[in-house]
Amino acid sequence: MTRLIYPLDGLKAHPPSLSPAYTSTVRRAPSKPLILLPHSLTEVTGPVYGHDSVVAGEADLTRQHAGEPLGERIIVTGRVLDEDGRPVPDSLVEVWQANAAGRYIHVKDQHPAPLDANFTGAGRCLTDTDGRYRFVTVKPGAYPWRNHHNAWRPAHIHLSLFGHSFLSRLVTQMYFPGDPLFPFDPIFNSIPDEAARNRLIARFDLSVTEPEWALGYQFDIVLRGRQATPMEEPHHD
Repeated sequence: MTRLIYPLDGLKAHPPSLSPAYTSTVRRAPSKPLILLPHSLTEVTGPVYGHDSVVAGEADLTRQHAGEPLGERIIVTGRVLDEDGRPVPDSLVEVWQANAAGRYIHVKDQHPAPLDANFTGAGRCLTDTDGRYRFVTVKPGAYPWRNHHNAWRPAHIHLSLFGHSFLSRLVTQMYFPGDPLFPFDPIFNSIPDEAARNRLIARFDLSVTEPEWALGYQFDIVLRGRQATPMEEPHHD
C-alpha cells in the first residue's frame, strides 16, 4: 500500500475507499480500521525513484517510435504546487494513457479497438524550478470497462507524482473539458465534492496551443489544502 509524505487536507476532495457504484471497490475497500505503520528515516528520505535517469525525450509520447501515432496531437502542461501556491520542483511526473482509439497496450485490454504500433502511451519528466511539467501526446479515446451495462470511461490521462522517496507517490487523473460521459462515470463521480471533481478537468489554453501543430491544455496539481487535486489513493473510509 502506498503511503503519502504530503499531508492532505480537505478530505471531501478525495473519493472514499468504498464507492458502491464503482463496483471493484466493494471487494477491495477495507472493512476494518487501517493499521498505520511508523516510517523510519530511510523510508521517508530514499531511495530516490528514477529522478537521475529521466531524459528530455521521455516527455514526448509522439516521438518514441519510428513513426508518429495516430490521433489528435496535444500538449499537456501545468504546475505542481503546495497549498500556498508555491512550486514543487524536482517532482517526478509520470503519465500513462490509452491511445486515440481508447486502447491500452496491456494483455487485459482486449476490446475491439486498434493498437497503434507508434504509441506506447507512457512518459515521464521532472518539474522545473517553477514546478512546471510538460508533455506532448495524443488525446486518448474513451473506452468500455464493464463496470455496469454500457459503461464507458471518459477520455483521461493518468498522472503519478513522486517526491524523493518511494513513499511519496500520489496518483490522479486528468480529464478533458466538455466530455459527455462525466455524468455516467462512477470513478469521476465517486469524488463527493463537485468543485473537487472540476479540479480534475484540464482547461484549454490557446497560449499553450502551437499553431498548425497541437492544441494545448493546462492542468495544475495542488498537493494539499482546500484546493487539493483529488488523488486516487484513499485518504479516509
